[in-house]
Amino acid sequence: MTTDVLVAYGTTNGSTARIAETVAEVLNKEGLTAWARPAAAVDDLSHYDAVVVGAGLYAGRWHKDARRFLRRHRRALAERPLWLFSSGPLDASASERDIPPVPGVRRAMTRLAARGHVTFGGCLEEGAKGRIAGMILRKGKGGDFRDFPQIEHWAAQVAQDLAGTRSRTDR
Repeated sequence: MTTDVLVAYGTTNGSTARIAETVAEVLNKEGLTAWARPAAAVDDLSHYDAVVVGAGLYAGRWHKDARRFLRRHRRALAERPLWLFSSGPLDASASERDIPPVPGVRRAMTRLAARGHVTFGGCLEEGAKGRIAGMILRKGKGGDFRDFPQIEHWAAQVAQDLAGTRSRTDR
């Protein structure tokens, strides 16, 4: 029975962590048991029946912790239902249209037979780490573009998909 779900994430300034926590909260409300954990802190997937992995996008690439997580756990991930999400655009585009995964994430989706991917808006606010983040903020391009109703809707769809998997395996 699919009930225990890991929501692993890679983030620099914490905004992707908040998305992962929201996904886990929705999965828990939908009757699953989910935990949001930093991707770099996860050593073993044997306790999880399904996995969601998300990462902030930086210069067209996923956060390094999430990339490393996918490589380190590729065998275990290939044996479990898997969904991916990206966090990145610093505008409303992710709420207005479907943004396809960046090439590296698309390749990972194919290799690991991921069931889906979504790109959510990003968040970059004062105090963010990094030289490039500082430049973006000085140009006035920061802000919080995360759409939490969209995130909650997507997480509920993941829960429904897992419930369908669970009912098929319980027969």
